[in-house]
Amino acid sequence: MEKTIEAPVSFTASAVAELKRLLTAGEPAQGEVLRVGVKGGGCSGMSYILAFDSPQPDDDHFEIEGISCVMKPAHALYLYGMEIDWGTGLDARGFLFTNPNASKTCGCGSSFAV
Repeated sequence: MEKTIEAPVSFTASAVAELKRLLTAGEPAQGEVLRVGVKGGGCSGMSYILAFDSPQPDDDHFEIEGISCVMKPAHALYLYGMEIDWGTGLDARGFLFTNPNASKTCGCGSSFAV
């Protein structure tokens, strides 16, 4: 059963533009949506997940700027209030995560501790 929730994370305008570019470039396979989440690992303990994936029955569903997203309910504890940006500078290129729940972040910004 699909459970639709209010978006627990936000995307900046540049992140939305990059995600829409990926969507129109045919990046996701048929039926895939954007998965936002966490997994164990990385230099600070947990790593971010931001990838196109097939929805699972226990996922929470939400939409941001017309982009369909899913997240495991347990991941909201770690990610609620996080902002995802798209950087194009020399010092920060790719998706950037600003997580108010992180007590420590690694130098590259792709992993964190709570």
